Amino acid sequence: ENRGLLIIRTFPDVTTWVKKMSTGTLAFDEFGRPFIIIRDQGRKSRLTGLEAHRSHIQAARALANILRTSLGPKGMDKMMVNPDGDITITNDGATILAQMDVQHQIAKLLVELSKSQDAEVGDGTTGVVVLAGALLEQAEELLDRGIHPIRIADGFEMAAKIALDHLDKIAESFPVDRNNVEPLVKTAMTTLGSKIINRHQRMMAEIAVQAVLSVADLERKDVDFELIKVDGKVGGKLEDTMLVKGVVVDKDMSHPQMPKSIDNARIAILTCPFEPPKPKTKYGLHITSVDDYHKLREYEKEKFAQMVKQVKDTGANLVICQWGFDDEANHLLLANDLPAVRWVGGPEIELIAIATGGRIVPRFSELTAEKLGKAGKVRELVFGTTKDRMLVIEECQNSRAVTIFVRGGNKMIIEEAKRSLHDALCVIRNLVKDNRVVYGGGSAEIACSLAVNKEASKISTMEQYAMRAFADAMETIPMALAENSGLNPIQTVANVKAQQVAQGNPVLGIDCMGTGDNDMRTQHVLETLIGKRQQVMLATQLVKMILKIDDIRTPGEEE
Repeated sequence: ENRGLLIIRTFPDVTTWVKKMSTGTLAFDEFGRPFIIIRDQGRKSRLTGLEAHRSHIQAARALANILRTSLGPKGMDKMMVNPDGDITITNDGATILAQMDVQHQIAKLLVELSKSQDAEVGDGTTGVVVLAGALLEQAEELLDRGIHPIRIADGFEMAAKIALDHLDKIAESFPVDRNNVEPLVKTAMTTLGSKIINRHQRMMAEIAVQAVLSVADLERKDVDFELIKVDGKVGGKLEDTMLVKGVVVDKDMSHPQMPKSIDNARIAILTCPFEPPKPKTKYGLHITSVDDYHKLREYEKEKFAQMVKQVKDTGANLVICQWGFDDEANHLLLANDLPAVRWVGGPEIELIAIATGGRIVPRFSELTAEKLGKAGKVRELVFGTTKDRMLVIEECQNSRAVTIFVRGGNKMIIEEAKRSLHDALCVIRNLVKDNRVVYGGGSAEIACSLAVNKEASKISTMEQYAMRAFADAMETIPMALAENSGLNPIQTVANVKAQQVAQGNPVLGIDCMGTGDNDMRTQHVLETLIGKRQQVMLATQLVKMILKIDDIRTPGEEE
């Protein structure tokens, strides 16, 4: 009945309690026993007005400052250790934030912001958080000057619209052509430049481009990521990473004497167990004599032989089974020259079926020649001295299914390489969908900052201040790039701004690699327009939402 109320039973002498607890209410239960009802509202902590805004901005700045040092080709990596002691080394913004133990409610919104950028675009997860943090930092100064949060939010929205329009103006497009992949490779190399695998960025970028173009439908401008599998194996060097036009399965043949390589494979893909049929319900089997035991054994042998014959009759020369089978079935398969692979997982079974054009068969009685998958070659890969084996299914009927097989010295490098390749794949997919690019190195942000500042002078209302603040926040990205590259951030950004204004050239950015040239076109530093637009839009929307919060109520700690 009394929600949010704390009920305390008292001693017979009630009058002293009532005097002490003026906020309490005296009541009696059905037996006439007195008790005091104390409202629990006093335990809740509450922040309102400017204090609430300061709390939000402080949390967002703390999170943005953590990611700021990870920006750009000279950005630093972060090591995350989870409660189980597992280590993750990465500079991918979404991964860092996902693994951090974030308690503050507004900081959690920034984590969600990074996840949104990762889900929609796949790249730019660090930049979007840094930009949001910079916008909130600028908003704090405006709040201190007495400008209303709603006016600030409106000014930011107007500035974001100008920035997005300017991005569209300075964007360049190029045709996505299977015969000319160099622009795609250059864009993928920019994405991989800040990753741990940047020593092999050209090779990795080419692998990512070939993988996407293998599965892309250029007419529909669509890329099905389900057909690209990224797998890894500890051992070897990063440069041993390869693209397999087919499927790699972390299994080997069920019997060591089965052939290690099969040409013109016709594959039966089974999800039914390779064993004699059993009743679905509970049952008991009573064997009372030796003859009964022999009959049961003969029945099992007969069933096994019948199953193998059914498979052989369809013309299959390789069986891939989702379930296991015992040694007797394994021996029978070997005796009948029918290689088999067991315990293949569900997603892998589906990928094999897509790649080979086969059908997944749930019952032996339904197996026919038309349902077999076809592959030009199936072979076993053996690694190093550990004799680890994997199965490679190549030259498939549906050549669109591909596997990127990553090698590396340890598990952490392989996991980071997978994350880096995912970013590169997403960037190339975005280019297939929308082939417009802007130049990186902070050049696009500086150009947008100049455009917003120019337009702000034409606004007569108070939003002008917010628009100028937005322009200053856009310069945070190039400043962070310069700072992480060991340059003087303020001087470097001022020089580049002056050059952009003097030359009217929006492709001048921060020379992070120390080549002596600020022209991002000659350095081939490219970013997708869709990714840059998404960064500005998501950061502005989140900041608008945070600025509209002026009251925080949180439950207090238990006494």
